[in-house]
Amino acid sequence: MNMDETVTAIGTPNIAFIKYWGKRNEKLNLPSNSSVSMTVDEQLNTKTSILFTDRLSADRVYINGEMQDVHGAEMMERLVSLEILRRLAGEKRKALVVSENSFPAGSGLASSASGLATLTYTAAKALGLKLTPREMSMIARRGSGSACRSLFGGIVKWRKGVREDGSDSYAEQVVRPNYWPELIDIVVVLTRARKKVSSHVGHGLTTKTSVLYKSRLAYVENAVARLIAAVKERNFETLGELIMRDSNNMHATMLDTWPPLLYLNDSSKEVIYRVHELNESEGKIVAAYTFDAGANAQVITLKRNVGKVTRLLGGIESVNDVIKLKMGNGPRVLGESDSLIDERTLRPRSG
Repeated sequence: MNMDETVTAIGTPNIAFIKYWGKRNEKLNLPSNSSVSMTVDEQLNTKTSILFTDRLSADRVYINGEMQDVHGAEMMERLVSLEILRRLAGEKRKALVVSENSFPAGSGLASSASGLATLTYTAAKALGLKLTPREMSMIARRGSGSACRSLFGGIVKWRKGVREDGSDSYAEQVVRPNYWPELIDIVVVLTRARKKVSSHVGHGLTTKTSVLYKSRLAYVENAVARLIAAVKERNFETLGELIMRDSNNMHATMLDTWPPLLYLNDSSKEVIYRVHELNESEGKIVAAYTFDAGANAQVITLKRNVGKVTRLLGGIESVNDVIKLKMGNGPRVLGESDSLIDERTLRPRSG
């Protein structure tokens, strides 16, 4: 591929059914436990355009139209994957990166997973690297742990691995999106505010201070195996219970962190109460809530129960938006007309 050409791709977030929380190696973003997620469709997405050029003396990054401080600590950590890819390709030129999210960053909707997965995928294509999705997942992991799962579509497992160099910590597809097309993720937007404590900081605090965290690690690998079995059997009741209990368990360790991490708000708790009321009235589990490190809820259900869940959520006053998502296919390259870069000015394309 001509490296003077802009490459544009689109990627999507994933919602973790068994959560990743806590790291055994912060520098390499190696998790303390394995995790399982569902990659969602392109209603929530990140579009990224990348151009490698000798017209820049330093990398330049725009996110949602705003130029980022590439020398800031957080952005330098995020751009590790770009540096690794450039080194693999033997590329010396700097990169212009323009990225747009269709959903608010830092609000617990996995914007970093979508953003870093798409960055890794786009940069690999722009550099002409012939990498497998597994190889890209290991590179994306360095910028954002959960990003490694968004390199695949469908249901995805991130193996925690045991090696110190991280060579056995990667994502792999469990089932393709068409294996269980009835599975729906209803995103419940309760707030668009950025969370007070980032996931990056929260991971370290919980690992170091939570008394309950060791109990989580003792059960979670078995939960991963049980959840994968439930997916393969298309057993929603077992899946739903595992999803809810894992979300509760992770947030219990957050509350047990010192000082405590309080990501859920009163509206989040109202979603929890309503989902349990619905399941009780149905006499079985037909919906399952889950929360990442943020107040916004995601309710997993089957297509035939979407109407019931939507009516249930409609009674919550603070619901700003409800987005119904199917399983997605992972990142893909877009056409030239989708480019976000004005190659003449080396800035985001206007309009």
